[in-house]
Amino acid sequence: MSARDRILGAIRESLGSTPRDTAAIAAEAAALLADPDAIRPELAGPSLTESFAAKAWGLGTTLDTVADMAEVPAAVSRYLAQYGLGPGLAMQQAPELTGLDWSALAPHDTVAPDEPVALGLARHGIAESGSLVIHSAPDNPILLGFLPLHHILVLERRRMLPHLEDYAALLGREDGIPRNAILITGPSGTTDIEGSYVRGAHGPGFLHVILVGDEE
Repeated sequence: MSARDRILGAIRESLGSTPRDTAAIAAEAAALLADPDAIRPELAGPSLTESFAAKAWGLGTTLDTVADMAEVPAAVSRYLAQYGLGPGLAMQQAPELTGLDWSALAPHDTVAPDEPVALGLARHGIAESGSLVIHSAPDNPILLGFLPLHHILVLERRRMLPHLEDYAALLGREDGIPRNAILITGPSGTTDIEGSYVRGAHGPGFLHVILVGDEE
């Protein structure tokens, strides 16, 4: 008897000889989802933004806040000055960003393998985990989120969601079905090598979020 046969035989034995009623299985599954709020973790703060910020800070993400999109270039300039970075940055070519006043900086529309800084839009923020969602699109090459050392994401507060499953519920409806959906939870890092923390091992070593607007 092969290993495969032994495994499948053990599964059959554990299930018993009488097949379970499919209606009963469906009822048990429905009962598990009857009150999802009862099994969701509590958020870390009294509001979605405060919950997101608490989790994000704990992961090493830095944050800035602005009143509206017009203030984003100034916020980007503050960040670049803080780290002694030049005015050049790769930028997602979304109308929300390209329509702003970038006269003090030098954004470009391509991303190099050794790109120091990239700027893009976050589709959503997840308050539960401090995560960000980005979708690939014709104006948003996914490498913007992987190649730069510093990744800056603009997140409108109105696009904050409580839990991950709230984002999943939007897929195929309000959010459509993207070719790539990336969840970013803090800057890239690993302790695989002798237990020592290495920053930027698999992607950006620095993640910065610019929160825009008022919380709804």
